[in-house]
Amino acid sequence: MPERRVQATAWLAGLAVLLGGCGGGGSNSDQEAWTIYPLQRRVAHDGLAVVSQPNGYGLHIFLETDTSDPAVCQPRWIPDPARLFNGTGSAPFSSGLAARQEFFDAVQRQDVVEAMKRELQLLCQARAAEAEWRWLDPPRSAEEVIPVQLPAWEEEDLLTDPSEEKKRQDALLNDETP
Repeated sequence: MPERRVQATAWLAGLAVLLGGCGGGGSNSDQEAWTIYPLQRRVAHDGLAVVSQPNGYGLHIFLETDTSDPAVCQPRWIPDPARLFNGTGSAPFSSGLAARQEFFDAVQRQDVVEAMKRELQLLCQARAAEAEWRWLDPPRSAEEVIPVQLPAWEEEDLLTDPSEEKKRQDALLNDETP
């Protein structure tokens, strides 16, 4: 009888190990569950779909280049991705804004960074073929985000003061009447 108990215990232990190995739940299953592929916004290679949830939701990361120096093409990071819908379906689309933290979580993964690097290099080749390709790591936290410095407005780009414009219109109208 004790021999049967040992066999039953061994059999149950083996079954428990087998079932424990089948149930995901760890970070390894999370690593495998993500789907990453190019998803164009306007031109080829300017977007990346990162499906991080089993229901097809995820991120649509906008990829942009910095060619402010004509000799160098490098990533310009936009850490505010769009929300991806139907990412595993036949017609994925994005709408609205996803949380910035989701971007930071995504760029912790090597497979996401490698896909970004590949697509950004192709985007740089298309936009500035003669420029040297330079990789910059994406920001991994809010503290690492560098705001984009846009060129200053020139005077001709600014709107005129409405009261000044009204005076000019009145002067023109008064000069045109007899």
